[in-house]
Amino acid sequence: MSINTIVEVRELLQPFFSKMQLRDALGPEEQEALAQAAGDRLLFTAGEDLVREGDRPVRSMLVVSGFCCRYRLLPEGQRQITALHMAGDFVDLHSFLLKEMDHAVGAMTNCTIITFPHPNLVKVSEQFPHLTRLLWLMTLLDGSMNREWLVGMGRLSAQQRTGHLLCETYTRLRAIGMADDHGFPFPITQTSLADALGISTVHVNRVIQELRQSGLIVWENGVVRILDWPRLMELSSFDDRYLHLVQEPR
Repeated sequence: MSINTIVEVRELLQPFFSKMQLRDALGPEEQEALAQAAGDRLLFTAGEDLVREGDRPVRSMLVVSGFCCRYRLLPEGQRQITALHMAGDFVDLHSFLLKEMDHAVGAMTNCTIITFPHPNLVKVSEQFPHLTRLLWLMTLLDGSMNREWLVGMGRLSAQQRTGHLLCETYTRLRAIGMADDHGFPFPITQTSLADALGISTVHVNRVIQELRQSGLIVWENGVVRILDWPRLMELSSFDDRYLHLVQEPR
């Protein structure tokens, strides 16, 4: 599906612009350059892959709406989710330089995507050095979140990891104006949550019940509401420093 006007593109890119402007100023010329670099708008249904392991993409994809995940499949068929992505996130910007995908990206819900052909990103990188640094920053944030998940897998309990993921998701959505009053959309299955936490679905169900019974969260109809934010943060050892939500020159 083609995107008809630059005005439409700029509107679709607002979550991404918000995400970048939390960390540094983004000038109107830079916003225009990104809008001009956009390609097609694509729609994916829940369960469909945006890009597969082993692919060599010629374009990078930015999420406009919906939830996606990075994942690896083991030879026996088990899936490990290594990251969640939402509106304003590039899911495969690194393929611009790495070329071959070493993991897959799947739609967890119905998703809308904007593509950025790699030749267009070459032009952006050659003409807008500050914008290029901000795009680089986006991939560095992916790495920072990956390190936080790795520490959680190695050192936090299943209950702590679950709480930490809920805190992270709320913080990221709030930063782009998609969460308020400690409530946020979380329309993923407990099976997917289990694949992200590295535990069984039965264990996930038990942990969610524990968090509910402790008066920490409510999760109904695809929406999570955190009832006691300070206590959930403390339980989960959550500190948003790794999200680098500080605006400073880059």
